[in-house]
Amino acid sequence: MNSPAAPHLDFSFPRNWNAEILPARPAILPAHHFTYPREAEEIERGALEVLVRPRAALADFSSDAPGPAPGTRESSQASLPRISTPPFLATCALGFRDPAAPTGLWSTPHPDWLCAVSGGYAYLIDTTLPERFEMLSYRPVLEVRAAIADNLLLFIGHQRILAWGSNRQIWESEKLSDEGLTVADIEPGILRGRGWEMQTDKERPFALDLHTGQRIS
Repeated sequence: MNSPAAPHLDFSFPRNWNAEILPARPAILPAHHFTYPREAEEIERGALEVLVRPRAALADFSSDAPGPAPGTRESSQASLPRISTPPFLATCALGFRDPAAPTGLWSTPHPDWLCAVSGGYAYLIDTTLPERFEMLSYRPVLEVRAAIADNLLLFIGHQRILAWGSNRQIWESEKLSDEGLTVADIEPGILRGRGWEMQTDKERPFALDLHTGQRIS
């Protein structure tokens, strides 16, 4: 049996949380524990265990640290009301035990949302309200890429690409390949890649408009 892929961490987008992938489920579960998806059976087998600390909770832990200087931008922000979300354990069901199916954590275009991928199963979680999450339809996601300039997190599947924005799906591309995609380049407003065409047994280049997801070549 193949081993799962090594965890990947990509925090390209700013985030209001810290998260740590645990080597195993804690013997004593924390007070706040969420499983994704809720209806998963035997989720403990190979699940991704992530300890999530929202920023408000981190601020509580560091109350002895010196505060920002009065009159600064930081002190103004510190005076604003904040939602206090305690740390929680996120248990994410495993998709596939295959090195081709990624596992890891990504920040997203919204600083409160976290993306966790467990063996190709992708979960988008609102860290301020952990009951709120989305599980992507791709089984599996093969690659996750951040398009910073366009404020999108891109999920590459076998045949299509899906774009996630601040807290929802923005678009999904048309079918770009019969089996397997290669992302060659991402630049502001455009993604270029290659897809395999069964009829000719060749790879064909394509380009996507990142604003709409429409194929432009």
